[in-house]
Amino acid sequence: MTNVQTEYRPGLDGVIAAETVLSFLDTVEGRILIKGYDLIELSKEKGYLDIVHLMIEDSLPTDEQRKAVEERLKENYAGPKEVIDVLKLLPKDTDPMDALRTGVSVLGSFDGALDDRSPETNKDRAYRLLGQMPTIVANSYRILNDLEVIDPDESLPYSDNFLYMITGERPSELEADIFDNSLLLYSEHEMPNSTFTARVIASTNSDMYGALTGGVASLKGNLHGGANEAVMHLLVEGKDVDGFVNLLKEKLANRERIMGFGHRVYMKKIDPRAVQMKEALYELCEAKGDFELYEMCVAGEELMAEEKGLFPNLDYYAAPVYWMLNIPIEMYTPIFFSSRTVGLAAHVLEQHANNRLFRPRVKYNGEAYREL
Repeated sequence: MTNVQTEYRPGLDGVIAAETVLSFLDTVEGRILIKGYDLIELSKEKGYLDIVHLMIEDSLPTDEQRKAVEERLKENYAGPKEVIDVLKLLPKDTDPMDALRTGVSVLGSFDGALDDRSPETNKDRAYRLLGQMPTIVANSYRILNDLEVIDPDESLPYSDNFLYMITGERPSELEADIFDNSLLLYSEHEMPNSTFTARVIASTNSDMYGALTGGVASLKGNLHGGANEAVMHLLVEGKDVDGFVNLLKEKLANRERIMGFGHRVYMKKIDPRAVQMKEALYELCEAKGDFELYEMCVAGEELMAEEKGLFPNLDYYAAPVYWMLNIPIEMYTPIFFSSRTVGLAAHVLEQHANNRLFRPRVKYNGEAYREL
């Protein structure tokens, strides 16, 4: 074989696939940089809408700019009613992520400037998608489960409205703040599979809806976004501290993969976002006077560190936080995608602004040339 082939890296491990100014996982300093800001520092001082402005407009907003962002999102809360009509046609056993994928794809059909890839038009799409995503996420689940569709409440802040549409109950200030914080922590994370998928699609000069539809399909997999759901199912099965620890030990003995631990980038370090959600879980347990779920998670964290040298990622503590917020398990991954929409949209904007079509090569292990 005369073809020159470069080193094969399974799963593109360590391969630099794109240049970006959006985010970077600094494993040396233990930071997640978002436009140069530490994500954890942002999460302690700012809200999700601040991240939206930072990612889309390239700066942290003033109070007036934040209000303008929220008004822009509220204008798009409802979205085309035909999207809800389409969701009502889906079989009741449709996976919520498949319903979300359908909803995002249908939205593209109502964009009258779909072939316009200009930065300003793409920014408009980003705000439109961010405004409509909670409505699609919440009501697709409600439709599939024969629950009444809930209209968005424009009197509520963005994250309050999102949680209200999910549970049907207006959240407390603590609940809304913690939910908003989770959206912020999930908002952007450099180049995971779903972001890479969206950029690959965008590199063909496809539209933002197509890129995000591909992102939904990628995030559905339990090796990516589905991990938070798997964590909660384990906690429910464990029931209490002893039961959960014994369940983890049994899975370790059977060499089964335990979701919520380890990360392709962080490796032997704890995901700094997990620390933030661990604190949020404690606050929720304290407010409800029941620390069992927190104690279960801590016991599991200690066991995995001792037995495998593995540490929690964001999904491990986000899952019980969502449980304490009365969010159905099947909605955890759709919520993940909804929060990540701002990051994906920013990556599509960046890809379209300085595009090169992705076209990698392969390591060929087949037969050499054979004469007929």
